[in-house]
Amino acid sequence: MTSDPRNHPGKEYTNGEVTVMWKPALCDHSALCIMGLPKVFDPGQRPWIDIHAASTDDIIRVVDTCQELLYYF
Repeated sequence: MTSDPRNHPGKEYTNGEVTVMWKPALCDHSALCIMGLPKVFDPGQRPWIDIHAASTDDIIRVVDTCQELLYYF
């Protein structure tokens, strides 16, 4: 029996002010994050999220458009 991918803990990226959590199993690849902040969200890089490449306010603004990315302080 396989576990539900929605229960996967995901990956966390923090800049000390905000932490972004990405759950790959839930990502629908809408690319809203990539279009919104390409310097932060770059699927061609590893890790693909560079949480230090933009301000906390800009990151929160873009993450709010995406249901697969969550943030917390």
